[in-house]
Amino acid sequence: MVQTYWHIGKLIVEDEQNGNKKAQYGKKQLEHISKSLTQEFGKGFDTRNLRNMRQFYVVFPIWHSVNAKLNWTHYKRVMRIDNKKARQWYIDEAIANNWSARALDRQVNNLYYERLLSSKEKSIVIDEADRETDKLKIQPKDILRDPYIFDFLNLPSQSLLESNIEQSLIDNLQKFLLELGRGFAFVSRQKRLSVEDQDFYVDLVFYNYKLKCFLLIDLKLGKLTHQDVGQMDTYVRIYDKYEKDETDNPTIGLILSSEKSQAVAKYSVLSNSKQLFNSKYVPFLPTEEELRLELLRELEILKQEI
Repeated sequence: MVQTYWHIGKLIVEDEQNGNKKAQYGKKQLEHISKSLTQEFGKGFDTRNLRNMRQFYVVFPIWHSVNAKLNWTHYKRVMRIDNKKARQWYIDEAIANNWSARALDRQVNNLYYERLLSSKEKSIVIDEADRETDKLKIQPKDILRDPYIFDFLNLPSQSLLESNIEQSLIDNLQKFLLELGRGFAFVSRQKRLSVEDQDFYVDLVFYNYKLKCFLLIDLKLGKLTHQDVGQMDTYVRIYDKYEKDETDNPTIGLILSSEKSQAVAKYSVLSNSKQLFNSKYVPFLPTEEELRLELLRELEILKQEI
């Protein structure tokens, strides 16, 4: 996803440099692009984020200078650091110490780099920074993503069935774990939950050693429904009662759907639950050339409307 955001920023800058900046390139163009990308790929492409993507490319014009070990939230924070040496130092430290985006933000706000440079007792500053990081309790939202990119599956459109996607994710488990993020370990597939006179089956079960909890995943084709949310809520409640250990944190459930529903998200337990989440999955992402042509097409449409 970081790479995609970088390419979008590159295309916006190139479009400006081709003369569109003088042709009132601004809010209306970005709103049009935002609407198109959001319809295609889900959230993450609002106009504010598009401006961040543009700034991302300006700050990191060479793709090889971007480290994939950090996520988009990390880069949005370091982009605001004007001092290039300080910016690179925070990037290196975040990677070396596996800082979450919140931990990185805390260290930047506390002027960790500046205090370390000016202090004669560097070990004291380092110990203090470590204590500050330990205070931050990692939340599921710090680790879960939206959307998830399954471009490594290489599934043709006619094969996009829930069972085929599930099988392909298992066949590409290492890449799937990388897409899930840090700290995940595979536990089970089609996990059977037997309660009284009924059996339930969870598509995929993982464990996250950072959150110290189980993650249940259900794959859904099409738009998210209230039934999907109710089903996952049932799975999580059963797993908490019969499967997790007393030393584990509460189980979290993630519904991966090919389409999201604002109504379901707003008027279901998803709206305030700390254990249930919904993310969109995308089976593929366009190439840089496809993105460029799509953005140019949208801009041409917009110019005709002005």
